[in-house]
Amino acid sequence: MVNRAVLAHRLFTGLSRRHFACLVEELAVPWQAGLGGRRHAARGGARKRAAGAGARHQLVFVDRLVATLIHLRHDLPHAVLALLFGVDRSTVTRAIGEIRILLAERGCAVPDRPGLRLRTLADVFAYAHAEDIELRLDATEIQVRRPPAGRGGWCAFVSGKKKQNTMKATVIADWRGRTLWTDSLRPGRMHDATAARTEGIAVCFQHFPDVEVSWTTATSA
Repeated sequence: MVNRAVLAHRLFTGLSRRHFACLVEELAVPWQAGLGGRRHAARGGARKRAAGAGARHQLVFVDRLVATLIHLRHDLPHAVLALLFGVDRSTVTRAIGEIRILLAERGCAVPDRPGLRLRTLADVFAYAHAEDIELRLDATEIQVRRPPAGRGGWCAFVSGKKKQNTMKATVIADWRGRTLWTDSLRPGRMHDATAARTEGIAVCFQHFPDVEVSWTTATSA
C-alpha cells in the first residue's frame, strides 16, 4: 500500500494543493448528505445507534476523491487503485461511482471564463453559439470486467470495435482540444451517434443550427 498523502500529489491528481482543498470542501457536504440518504433508505428509517457507531469506511472521503481523480487522469484500472489504497476492488468501484456523480453535477469549467460551468449538452451548444467556436465530439471506451454469467443484458457491454467488454463516454471539446462536457458512461456496444442522440444532440442542433460540430473517430482509453 502506497502512502496516501503521496497519492494526493499533483502529479497523480492534476490539482494543486489549494485547488484540491477547495474541491474537498465543496464536495464533502453533498457526499455526506448522499451517504446519509442511502443509509436511511437501507435502514428504512432513522438510525438506532449513536453517530459514529458501526463499521468505519475503508476509504474516507478524501481518499475516494483522490482515487477518482487518479482514475480519470491516468485511467488506472480499479484493481490497480485498490492495490495502491490497500482495499478491495469493489470498494474502489463504489467510491469512483459516487464521486463521478458529484463531479458531473459540478459541470466542466470553461477555460478563460472564471465561474462559468457547463453542465448539460445544451449549455455547451449555447456557449459555442455565443463564442462562435467549433465543437469536436469524440467517444472513449474503457475496458471493464466481464459481467457475471447469466446477467441479463451483458451483451450490451461487448464493444463491436474492440471485441471486449467496455463502457463508453462521449466527450465534447473546443477547437484546442479542451474538454467542455462529457456524458455518463454507457455500455460499449452502443454506437457513438446513438449515445449523442440519447443526450438530445438533435434538439441542440434545432436550437443552435449555426453551431458546427466535427465528429472524430472513437478512441480507447
